[in-house]
Amino acid sequence: MGEGHKEFKVVSRGSGRSAVAASAYMSCSRMYNDYDGIQHDYTRKQGLIYQEVMLPPMAPSKWIDREQLYTAS
Repeated sequence: MGEGHKEFKVVSRGSGRSAVAASAYMSCSRMYNDYDGIQHDYTRKQGLIYQEVMLPPMAPSKWIDREQLYTAS
């Protein structure tokens, strides 16, 4: 059985992009960006088959929530 497709991208604020917006888009979810105060809502987007937040064992458990992870200081 194959592994499937994995995609990793670097998102740079310097180029005008937002990691929060990119994460919301890829996960078909709604996330609030504390940095610029924008609510990114991609809940109507379709095509997502699977999503997972992978964390090391020592990471705070609250980071399993994608919005908490990306807005953590």
